[in-house]
Amino acid sequence: MLATRLSRPLSRLPGKTLSACDRENGARRPLLLGSTSFIPTGRRTYAGAVEPVGSKAVLVTGCDSGFGFSLAKHLHSKGFLVFAGCLMKDKGHDGVKELDSLNSDRLRTVQLNVCSSEEVEKVVEIVRSSLKDPEKGRVVNISSMLGRMANPARSPYCITKFGVEAFSDCLRYEMHSLGVKVSVVEPGNFIVATSLYSPESIQAIAKKMWDELPEVVRKDYGKKYFDEKIAKMETYCSSGSTDTSPVMDAVTHALTATTPYTRYHPMDYYWWLRMQIMTHLPGAISDMIYIR
Repeated sequence: MLATRLSRPLSRLPGKTLSACDRENGARRPLLLGSTSFIPTGRRTYAGAVEPVGSKAVLVTGCDSGFGFSLAKHLHSKGFLVFAGCLMKDKGHDGVKELDSLNSDRLRTVQLNVCSSEEVEKVVEIVRSSLKDPEKGRVVNISSMLGRMANPARSPYCITKFGVEAFSDCLRYEMHSLGVKVSVVEPGNFIVATSLYSPESIQAIAKKMWDELPEVVRKDYGKKYFDEKIAKMETYCSSGSTDTSPVMDAVTHALTATTPYTRYHPMDYYWWLRMQIMTHLPGAISDMIYIR
């Protein structure tokens, strides 16, 4: 099945010819990539048995916007008691107002800046007091496909997501004996759906960055190079899928399945394929394909 999924995209790569070396005589010969036709079979289906939600509670962080906001509403609709942690609840953010407008006793917005120990402790106590068995549960971390593979001009983002992956793996080992399951969801490109970037925010960040750069760095790279990279970032604003349901389904399965997966990959086939190539094949091959 893997060979079938790899065949079509690789066979369509323009101007790329791969070859393998014969160990006996040193001669090189073409590495043939099958031309088997490939028809997408739809989204990933989850075979694991799903436990009834009942009165299960879930704490979701970052619910002001993006995936967190969508997850809070989705899990509430599935019957969860949702504690929606919002960074800007105290500032009356629009996302918080919309969640509060549901007027449900199963959805509670709470002020939560995850960088504030005081706010974290306060929310922990709120959630703990609402749970029948606070020593059991699940941890589902949202990472990214860029937590598995690097991408130009995305260094800070990749660093943080690689960190989420490593932390989640360590936590999974550490929590196993306590009966706590840990999963990671690695979404593909959902920039449009999550409003992660906007041309205005990119320009504002770019101006601040350029103004604060040391003179030696400005001289080494030049304004032209800098502007080209910013223009490239702006093209991302309108990219990606607008349908976040694959991410919602992945998180729901991770929370409710009897045997949840370690990793979930809600992404289109291009990014799935690219991730397999960059994580399973020698770096020389992925560099030859993707570095331009």
